[in-house]
Amino acid sequence: MNERHACRSCGRKGLKTILSLGRTPLANALRRPEDAGQPEATFPLDLAFCAGCSLVQILDTVPPEHLFDDYPYFSSFSDTMVSHAATLANRLMIERKLGPMSLVAEAASNDGYLLKAYKAAGVPVLGIEPAKNVAAVAVARNGIPTRVAYFGDECAERLAAEGLRADVFHAHNVLAHVPDLNGFVRGIRTLLKDNGLAVIEAPYLKDMLDHCEFDTIYHEHIFYFSLTALTRCFHRHGLEIVDVERVPIHGGTLRIFATPTGAAKVSPRVIALRDEEQAWGVSTEAPYRLFAERVETLRLELRELLSNLKAEGRSIAAYGASAKGSTLLNYCGIGRDTLDFVVDRSTVKQGRVTPGTGLKIFAPDHLLEEMPDYTLLLTWNFAEEILKQQAEYRARGGRFITPVPTPKVA
Repeated sequence: MNERHACRSCGRKGLKTILSLGRTPLANALRRPEDAGQPEATFPLDLAFCAGCSLVQILDTVPPEHLFDDYPYFSSFSDTMVSHAATLANRLMIERKLGPMSLVAEAASNDGYLLKAYKAAGVPVLGIEPAKNVAAVAVARNGIPTRVAYFGDECAERLAAEGLRADVFHAHNVLAHVPDLNGFVRGIRTLLKDNGLAVIEAPYLKDMLDHCEFDTIYHEHIFYFSLTALTRCFHRHGLEIVDVERVPIHGGTLRIFATPTGAAKVSPRVIALRDEEQAWGVSTEAPYRLFAERVETLRLELRELLSNLKAEGRSIAAYGASAKGSTLLNYCGIGRDTLDFVVDRSTVKQGRVTPGTGLKIFAPDHLLEEMPDYTLLLTWNFAEEILKQQAEYRARGGRFITPVPTPKVA
């Protein structure tokens, strides 16, 4: 039990550590080649469970400005992400009857990959994005009005004071990132119209447990949400989760729909999923202890597979200079003695080196130029998209290794 830390949601002390991944560098702290020999800052990466509200969270918080002020992740580099966002936006425009008098706001709006679908249909939009470099791209490339700010209750109050209230508020893959969870959720209620709808996506805790997705754990991801934990937090701030969906993106995502309390009827899907979570033990330690055991088994199996391939004289590269890839490589102790290089589609990452492991990052064409025998697929959550893009590499005999939920050669 960790008495030094209190739950960031309910405030209860005595969080129980369920998995320690050691000290790791920041997952998106890609370095320039000339800095590769310099010391790297590392931080503890320990996962804990709150018996009070069932929220799973890491213990130590890295200041947001170290993580997001200059951010190397641009959502538009993923065709899957863009298509996923457009489908949802088009659906909501119909369901909510959005038009020129509406407002759709998004926290952590990135490069405008989601809001541009609304804008193209004539629906006014507002992006709220803390990374200046990413916000600049949203404005210049996609024409998305974007405020450079961390979203929370103070930001929401400023916007509401300007008369900006949202019919639809999006927060995709950001709720898990904010240390002040309560402030963020209060901000949603402040910015949302009384008949408005908040649509939030976050990696789902149950999928992480079931599929051994330990590489989803990194310092940006402070929280690992169940519907049970989210319901308790939202209720505290005048919001009610009225519907829920499980979607496959990112290895398993929970999409929740929330309104001001009493504004809409609660779907039977919400009740059913909360009951399901109680059945598998969301409020007990047992499933988390089992998860920790499976993570250690996966680490040993992956190291053995790669070691055997190297012993056979095989060459191995990696695909995806991703945050989850950083966690996997650093925790498993896989570096330049095993992998020759990493490729990534993002031009922002190319030319850099990976945190902790110092692997050079190239464009995906480098796979065809070097033809490694095997490529470790670190961005396994986009496997279908990547395997299709790399059809030529596979046709020439290259093979991919997917590490999660158990290492296997594809």
